[in-house]
Amino acid sequence: MKHFVRVTVLTALIIMGAIDAMAIEEAKYEVIKKDNKFEIRDYAAHILAETVVEGNLEDAGKEAFKRLFRYISGANRSGDKVAMTAPVSQEPMGEKIKMTAPVGQQRLKESWVVSFMMPGSYTLATLPEPEDPKVSLRQVPSRRIAAVRYSGFWSEKSYLKHKVELESWIRRMGLTIVGDPIWARYNPPFMPWFLRRNEILIPIDASTGQEKDQ
Repeated sequence: MKHFVRVTVLTALIIMGAIDAMAIEEAKYEVIKKDNKFEIRDYAAHILAETVVEGNLEDAGKEAFKRLFRYISGANRSGDKVAMTAPVSQEPMGEKIKMTAPVGQQRLKESWVVSFMMPGSYTLATLPEPEDPKVSLRQVPSRRIAAVRYSGFWSEKSYLKHKVELESWIRRMGLTIVGDPIWARYNPPFMPWFLRRNEILIPIDASTGQEKDQ
């Protein structure tokens, strides 16, 4: 009986965690075309906090996540004091920035560029400056993206499988790729693999795929 109670509580916590994760701000986009699991989307302009990390896909993502999370948790040069959540009672210097989704990851030669999207309420002028010189802020203009969504583990094998599928679909649709693939993750690490939302995003020429589905 006690075992059943523990499992029930754990399941409830997982479900609540999933609800909380889905409630955070996400990158804004309009779906232009949908074809089974593939989509063409128009993304609004947004700001990224990003960092470059060497290593394989999975290890680089873990290291970069810690670095970027420190920035949004207060490792910045804001003059405001923000109390940490309980049970920690210290009040560090720095402004906390609300977590958003997705976490993006792109290949850069032998390294990876990993990014957090900043909340829409900020501009480059109002975002606090990162204390870590390895974290930078960048404005991304509006752009058209081809996307495929999938669930499952954060593995390079799965990433490559879905990237190839999306690239093949782009070619079949007669679209033109204009940027590198982005691996997008929408959930925290504790989310069960079967509930995770993962996507591959590839920038395409905005003059292609213009006819919007009705």
